[in-house]
Amino acid sequence: MDLSRRAFSALTGSAAAALALPSVAHAAEPGAASPAGTAPSPAAGGPGQGTAHTVSFDRYSLLVDGQRVPIWSGEFHPFRLPSPSLWLDVLHKMKANGYNAVSIYVSWNFHSPAPGVYDFTGVRDLDRFLDLAAEAGLYVIARPGPYINAEVDGGGYPGWLAVTPGRARTSDPAYLAHADEYLTAVNAVIGRHLYTKGQGTVVLYQLENEYASFVTSATGKDYMAHLYAKVRADGIDVPLFHNDKGRNGYWVPGGFDTGGEQGRYLYAFDGYPSPSSTPPDWGYFGTGGAKGGSTASPDTPGFTAEFGGGWFDPWGGAEFGGLGYGESRRTRDAAFERRFYLTNLANGIKVHNVYMTFGGTSWGWLPAPVVYTSYDYGAAIDEARNQTSKLLPMRQIGAMLATFPDLAELDRAEDTAAVGATLRVYHLANPERGSHLYFLRNDSTQPAVCTLPVSTAAGALTVPAAPGGMQVAGKDMKVVATNLSLGRRALLYTTAQPMWRASGDTQDIALLTGRPGDPVETVLLCRTRPTVTVTAGSAQTAYDAEAGTLRVNAVLDGLTRIRVQGGGSDTPLLLLLADDTAAATLWTRDTAEGPVLVSGPALLRTAEVHGVNLQLTGDTAEPAPLEVWAPGRVEHLDWNGHRVSARATRDGSLAADRPLPGPGSVRLPALTGWRYAAENPESEPGYDDRTWRVCGLTSSASSTAVPAGQPAVLFADDYGFHYGDVWYRTTVEGAADPQDLRLTYQGGTLGLLMAWWDGRPLGTHRLPTPTKAQDTVASWTGTAQFTVPDDLRGDGPHTLAVLVRPMAHAEDGGANDAFKAARGLLAATLDGAAPAAWRIQGATGTEDPVRGPLNCGGLHGEREGWHLPGLPDRGWTPVALPHTDTRQGVAWYRTDFTLDVDRGTDASIGLTLTDDPARAYRVQIFLNGWNLGQYANDVGPQHTFVLPNGILRTGGSNTLALAVLSDGSTPAGLPAPALTLLGAAAGGVRVEDVPSPGYRRR
Repeated sequence: MDLSRRAFSALTGSAAAALALPSVAHAAEPGAASPAGTAPSPAAGGPGQGTAHTVSFDRYSLLVDGQRVPIWSGEFHPFRLPSPSLWLDVLHKMKANGYNAVSIYVSWNFHSPAPGVYDFTGVRDLDRFLDLAAEAGLYVIARPGPYINAEVDGGGYPGWLAVTPGRARTSDPAYLAHADEYLTAVNAVIGRHLYTKGQGTVVLYQLENEYASFVTSATGKDYMAHLYAKVRADGIDVPLFHNDKGRNGYWVPGGFDTGGEQGRYLYAFDGYPSPSSTPPDWGYFGTGGAKGGSTASPDTPGFTAEFGGGWFDPWGGAEFGGLGYGESRRTRDAAFERRFYLTNLANGIKVHNVYMTFGGTSWGWLPAPVVYTSYDYGAAIDEARNQTSKLLPMRQIGAMLATFPDLAELDRAEDTAAVGATLRVYHLANPERGSHLYFLRNDSTQPAVCTLPVSTAAGALTVPAAPGGMQVAGKDMKVVATNLSLGRRALLYTTAQPMWRASGDTQDIALLTGRPGDPVETVLLCRTRPTVTVTAGSAQTAYDAEAGTLRVNAVLDGLTRIRVQGGGSDTPLLLLLADDTAAATLWTRDTAEGPVLVSGPALLRTAEVHGVNLQLTGDTAEPAPLEVWAPGRVEHLDWNGHRVSARATRDGSLAADRPLPGPGSVRLPALTGWRYAAENPESEPGYDDRTWRVCGLTSSASSTAVPAGQPAVLFADDYGFHYGDVWYRTTVEGAADPQDLRLTYQGGTLGLLMAWWDGRPLGTHRLPTPTKAQDTVASWTGTAQFTVPDDLRGDGPHTLAVLVRPMAHAEDGGANDAFKAARGLLAATLDGAAPAAWRIQGATGTEDPVRGPLNCGGLHGEREGWHLPGLPDRGWTPVALPHTDTRQGVAWYRTDFTLDVDRGTDASIGLTLTDDPARAYRVQIFLNGWNLGQYANDVGPQHTFVLPNGILRTGGSNTLALAVLSDGSTPAGLPAPALTLLGAAAGGVRVEDVPSPGYRRR
């Protein structure tokens, strides 16, 4: 290797300031510049109150207070975790795993039960969520709609909007009046948390969502211009963007009128590749490529507002062969993430959001027709809040982006090719710092071994120099870097992925990572021969005096530690080479006193230095070692409030004398003492329905046409019943020989209708199970045909009762008012004639302001509070489970149980139901009055339902109420449900009980 004196000086001499960190890299104070070489992130608790900040961008990256910040974000919907104290748990896990931002949708329907009514309290407390994001040290990408899609009912539109005039997602004034009212309410909350105002960490704000309609028309342009002006008028002054559904170049800067404002709007796009596909090569963002979005916005940084972190599954589980979200996680695993996400970085993406990072639960009547209750998504944090193996690549990439600023400003460099294997190689270079990044992608299923020509300060080299080459696993990707700073020293090249670096007051630390068994080679610049000590693991080192380089070769196996002293620097370097197994136990954190590296526990939540004490909080899933590299003044360690006896090591760390304890045992009781009551009195002839609404409307704003020949509109939404079951009743007079009954209804996927004539069941009609994740809406309408039994014919009056279970409103991705399609009955004829008058009953969504509009439907038991704790149910029939019930209609099962989970243990618990799939019935699961999901026994695939702590009293009494809807065609009833431990850790966050009002006699 021939390293010229000029090149050597460029890395280690007079020009070192361009590459090296300062002598001590401290976390930035609010409002101050971040340390050189470290991307600024919000200080814990957010910026200083009232401190002025700036958020802007250039073609390379977001600029926060003038400094480059690559955004590495994950999607998390607060409305899919109805326990506000658990929001901090997920945010902690995101921050610990490399994310510096969280992206959130705000769902209009979650906050607005009726026109003009907006609620941001309780489980809907958006202020609190944004405060917690700042507390966790995360920037926020706010995405409040008005339309969000997101596989939620109506795409986030409230049910009441379905019966208002004016075409949604256009500049129609009638629609904009409602949208503006909503934006006024939600922007008042978001505006209190803008980073620019020094009151929070919101740095980006989205206008609309995947709006691919009216792109070239005045309708669309006027609509987008209106939203832009409205949001700015509401005081939102951070950069705005829209997310293109694919890299199409829709709604780029200049695509609509922004009132003359320049440089405050970004282009973003979404991508959801199949795991069987090859990552797309768009060309470097803004400079060229096959699709319009590559070149459409050359002055803004590459921005993926949504990139697949999994995929959603339909009722029946057709997307993943009936295996559910575990299969989504298996097929979109850690290697998938590395290959696709590193390709994104290689293609110039600097604002990267993974949808979803925590999917959560579409509880109550929140889910759109295309999904069932679980929205686990195969995400990196599963529905039960467990960290999965998918988090490690996110942590490795996020930490690399945060601590190696070279990656924030890259240009595509000259093409190069691997030698010895067919790989896709991306070559990028930093024009200011002279560093080079090479992304090597293996699209084959077989591992590849190769060498690579690279550019270094020593000239062109082929790496590795050692025999044997470097490995790239099948369907995987790796990073090779040259000319990087490792603090007070410079790195000529490494074939391991840079993960993290820090300069402390006593030593520098550099962490490089890769797959277990990977041979790696790292070359450091050293003016003189250093003293090298391998303190753990195995590595070979060689010093080249002529070139002034130290070469380190190792095969990744756990954590290899190499201590480098001297060689031109007064400060030692601890070089850590970690395979994925070891890297999974390494956690980094910035403190006001300097960087901290922690090894051992399952999670590091917080780290704070107070004098000579370092206070750590986090989780252990089992007894775990604790080793900490901290600022030199630190002498003592506290873990979750308890002093840890520790000793100093030769690697400059403090190591605990004994393992941290794991979680306590969690004992779950059997569910016994069940009580049973049948309902649906509405089906009986003598039922008093005089208080029900009369179906008297003759026109509707629905996108469904009122069928000809019907005397009145029957659509449920028109009468204020937007969520859950609806009942219809009519009296048939003077029909001497009634025979043929036809009932047409609309209900979304798995919608159903059941009917009774004079109290006798006529049968059940069901809409089909989808065959793919995005089934067509053509299957969401059905007609039930029944024959009146011979012994119930004759002159009336006769009573016809109908129960319809709609499975939510359609989304409105096509901006065609699909969400306004009617739900409930559309038409009814008896022997070809329509009954004269109907009455309708359901839930208005305003009955329970604590749990909100999406919690309950219109079953008799729901209207009477049978789902609530404290219901006087002693008169119900005791029943042992499993229980068989063959009647058509609804029956309820209730029991109470007590948990006693150790306060120091975070236990995630679910409810599991398993039964013969030939038994056709559905179960609504109410825990302490909260509707946590719907189980469809004969459809699947979901059998376990997460019971979130806070709603679940892990240290007290709980009420479980199950509403079973049986279609009468098969034996039904209820199996023996069981509590299931889904995960446990010592640590967690302090969980507050979610208010759960009990039964009150009406």
